[in-house]
Amino acid sequence: MSDEPARHPSTPLEDYALLSDLHTGPLVSREGSIDWLCFPRFDSPSVFAALLGGPEDGRWRLCAVDGEVVSRRYLPRTFVLETTWRTPTGTAVVTDFLPPGGSEDYPDQADLVRRVECTSGTVEVEHDLRIRFDYNRTLPWTRRVEVDGDGTCGLLSIAGPAALLLTGPMLHPQEAPHEDPAQDAGPDQPGRPDDDAGAVSDRLGGCFGLSSGESLDWVLTWHESHHELPEPVDPARALDHAVSFWTEWSSHVSTHRRHEQAVLRSLLVLRALTHRGTGGIVAAPTTSLPEEFGGTRNWDYRYTWLRDAALTIEVMVAHDFTDGALHWRNWLLRAVAGDPDQVQIMYGLAGERWLPESELGHLAGYEGSTPVRVGNGAVGQYQADVVGEVMLALAALRDAGIEEDEFSWGLQKNLLRFCEHNYDRPGHGIWEMRGKPALFVHGRAMMWAAFDQGIRAVEEHGLTGPVERWRRLRDRLCAEIMEHGFDEQLNTFTQTYDNTEVDASLLQLPHTGFVAYDDPRMLGTVARIERDLRGAHGLVHRYRTASGLDGLEGDEYPFLICTFWLVEQYARSGRVDDAGELLEQLTGYANDLGLYAEEFDPDSGRLAGNFPQAFSHLGFIRAVDAVVRARAGESFEDRLEL
Repeated sequence: MSDEPARHPSTPLEDYALLSDLHTGPLVSREGSIDWLCFPRFDSPSVFAALLGGPEDGRWRLCAVDGEVVSRRYLPRTFVLETTWRTPTGTAVVTDFLPPGGSEDYPDQADLVRRVECTSGTVEVEHDLRIRFDYNRTLPWTRRVEVDGDGTCGLLSIAGPAALLLTGPMLHPQEAPHEDPAQDAGPDQPGRPDDDAGAVSDRLGGCFGLSSGESLDWVLTWHESHHELPEPVDPARALDHAVSFWTEWSSHVSTHRRHEQAVLRSLLVLRALTHRGTGGIVAAPTTSLPEEFGGTRNWDYRYTWLRDAALTIEVMVAHDFTDGALHWRNWLLRAVAGDPDQVQIMYGLAGERWLPESELGHLAGYEGSTPVRVGNGAVGQYQADVVGEVMLALAALRDAGIEEDEFSWGLQKNLLRFCEHNYDRPGHGIWEMRGKPALFVHGRAMMWAAFDQGIRAVEEHGLTGPVERWRRLRDRLCAEIMEHGFDEQLNTFTQTYDNTEVDASLLQLPHTGFVAYDDPRMLGTVARIERDLRGAHGLVHRYRTASGLDGLEGDEYPFLICTFWLVEQYARSGRVDDAGELLEQLTGYANDLGLYAEEFDPDSGRLAGNFPQAFSHLGFIRAVDAVVRARAGESFEDRLEL
């Protein structure tokens, strides 16, 4: 018998919806299957992992028998998902959500609520619940328990430190096809979980009939197994709490003009991927969704990158979410506190530094893409750009009127000392290449931006610092980049000092203030990117993988943020029609709920990579902002002319 995990057809990523309680982010398929859920945090081990394998790796499917999905939507301005089913005998609406941060009555619980309402005729709904703790490395022991004093019962599933309590109409074990459900369990088979002793739980299920106007609720609650049973949330009150939380947060964002509804959804995604307690934002709620179907470029994105957090701050400030941006700033400052030489590119949600990478060989992977990884080995990389991005973001907060305190400005000066200590150090670049370190032009320009923002803070905001030293270091970087990172014959900035390749990250040079969007040298770089990295489909790759610089096998699909950067470049350099046309094309790559993955495969027409991806939504928001401003005739000022 083969030790290889069984292969199953993978659900297209565009068929998934994201739920969020600002602690975790499950994915629900169009057909009603929750195929990915990590409790209690985004980066916790999963309890459902069918996304990376098959149903036996854990899922909770809730569907209408003999039905089809006719529509789905988020309730306006929320992450409450409504899915409408039609059957030969009636219609039903399934509502899936998590109360953000727990409900008002139960703030410390992690609850997943599934409600079914029959809206016409009669319907029968069916469950298939397979709880698999620790990425399907542990089957739980399940037993019936009394959850309150009136005899109401639930099913408690326990495995080691974690427990899940299911309340609602009782589910029962689902026998394998060769088993006779009328027979009692034999000596080699576990007992039923409604027995007092309980049983090892493989599958739970049940069918329930409803007539028009009737509804049923189920709640799955995570808690630590050594604690007393949690009190289940009231589904109706929890729904009200979820709706009011999301609508209140998004209430000041207008959605009347073109693209505003999509921008609002992207802003909501950024909020949904943010841990409410710590302020850390995960790059994505998933791991190991491949950059090429069947390939090995599969990474765990359930952590907080300084770069992503910084870009989120900039976007939030631009849309007047200064309170939320301040929350992210405080996370940044806590994460980098300490010895400036120990700054990392990413951290855990609470600022954890130890994120060891390992492989889960028992999971078949999405579309057979292995290895499935947890943890991220890039945590130990040096990337020269991250401090620049952090300093740009914190400068945006200052410019928006958020005052610095001694702690926040002191840590920023520490970050500039980190830049000084690593001034000539080669790095792995923004794309976390696993080949030989190099001096990437994007990284050097971002270091230039770091010192530039330090100088601005002193000169424009009255803060204190060694401004003359920073100015010397900044000017030296400027001269160095122009000497070693710009090829005059090709009229282009280059990927590194040692090659003449181009890289999509070069599209970010004007954002730093290093060069104007319409500078001839920048326009020459754009022309090279269009030639070398933009395919016939119009989408932009990060770099040419064939160059071998990244040290990885295989290829990858175009990255959406790179094409969004091209939209922004077009809009800000006068190519407004090109920008608008490309933006329209990219808008069509979001799924029906407005969610973007990391990449898009134009040949299959499918989303790829981790999903939903904060980077893609950040790029979309900035691209829309740039097109709107350009069409309104607003000018774009740059702080430096070379």
